[in-house]
Amino acid sequence: MSEAIETVEEDEGLPRNLVAAVVEAVTSHNTVQLDALLTPLHPADIADLLEQIDQRDRTMLLRFWDGGMDGEILSELGDDLREEVIDTLGPVELAEAVRELESDDVVDLVEDLGADQQEQILEALDAGDRVAVEKALAYPEESAGRLMQVEVVRAPSHWTVGETIDFLRASDDLPEHFYHVVLVDPRMKPVGYVTLGRLLGTPRPIHMTELVEPSFRTFRVDQDEEDVAYAFNQYHLISAPVVDEDDRLVGVITIDDAMIVLDEEHEEDILRLAGVDGESSLTDKVIATTKRRFPWLAVNLVTAILASMVISMFEDVIAGLVALAVLMPIVASMGGNAGTQSLTVAVRSIATKDLTGANVWRVIRREILVGLVNGAIFAVVMGIVGYVWFGEPMLGVVIAIAMVINMVVAGLAGTAIPVVLERWGIDPALASGAFVTTVTDVVGFFAFLGLAAVILL
Repeated sequence: MSEAIETVEEDEGLPRNLVAAVVEAVTSHNTVQLDALLTPLHPADIADLLEQIDQRDRTMLLRFWDGGMDGEILSELGDDLREEVIDTLGPVELAEAVRELESDDVVDLVEDLGADQQEQILEALDAGDRVAVEKALAYPEESAGRLMQVEVVRAPSHWTVGETIDFLRASDDLPEHFYHVVLVDPRMKPVGYVTLGRLLGTPRPIHMTELVEPSFRTFRVDQDEEDVAYAFNQYHLISAPVVDEDDRLVGVITIDDAMIVLDEEHEEDILRLAGVDGESSLTDKVIATTKRRFPWLAVNLVTAILASMVISMFEDVIAGLVALAVLMPIVASMGGNAGTQSLTVAVRSIATKDLTGANVWRVIRREILVGLVNGAIFAVVMGIVGYVWFGEPMLGVVIAIAMVINMVVAGLAGTAIPVVLERWGIDPALASGAFVTTVTDVVGFFAFLGLAAVILL
């Protein structure tokens, strides 16, 4: 036991033997060992651990680890697992878990839960916190209003540094973490903010308006959270006020919440590039995972049938020269890989707003030239391979030309298709892969077999 605890304390993340040690403690009902293993861990590590053990062990762990579950751990869990854990917690334990969370964390916790579970958590909150959370839930999904916390440190714009510091010292309800003091006018409209560092390093008589940061900007409650996260990343913001339709201060967004949005968007794009729609985790049920993956597998089946139809047009050509059947997957595969490379760069650039109407043609031209150069290099290689392998010089010429054509088309399709889909309002990360694969397969097979029909037969 001591060895396992020592490993937990020394290593970062989840040590290799931790999961096994926790499961052993659970199955042996050793609550002392279980508490010693879990207490030193960060909430994110505990959430990871809960995802790595099966449902039976998870239920037993929550039963024996009495009082150990807190709101920070719940916030780190995926949606499906969060619902499961909440169902196993008693009303008292659930109330204790969420009571210390700030309003934005509570909103994040409950917004994807069912109505019954939402009511469970809302009932556990104090009256003021419940009103704040319910108000936040009334804002559109994935908006700044959902992302913000209502706990804001604000001060009248006419105050001095001394007055502000005295106010902060006398206040007993400051947020656990904050980075700026927001200055407001008499109508509660934010006019600037001051960092804590400048506040504490400035003499008391100086007016707060002399210390405002040039990075100050506000967000509307209905503004899309992706735009908010982009602004935080682009302009290196730490926190920013949120205003209502009358430009009055209603909350603040901090960098940790903005970075979570960016991380979720990146993860979502990666999953969608692989044809997995929506969020996914190791704890997802079989039916839910099947439903997410089935539609795009069906799309891939249709694209594969289209490619097969192109091949069927050249049955006589393939029958006349069997070497074509051996070599044609190489052309399609190289084109598909080249298209995926261009596609990944394009989708990432669209997400970060680096690929715009001002530079799209320059980027497309670059990708075409890259495809041309790579195609030429691999064309020489495959031309030699085709000649050495099958002893037919013109076969090498055919595969070389087809390789160049498909690599150029792959570069064009990999960039142009996501741009066009984005202009049409379709998520390029979700839909581009199937179209690019179809283009490179169809063009690759048609170019190779068509050239073979003309040159070789």
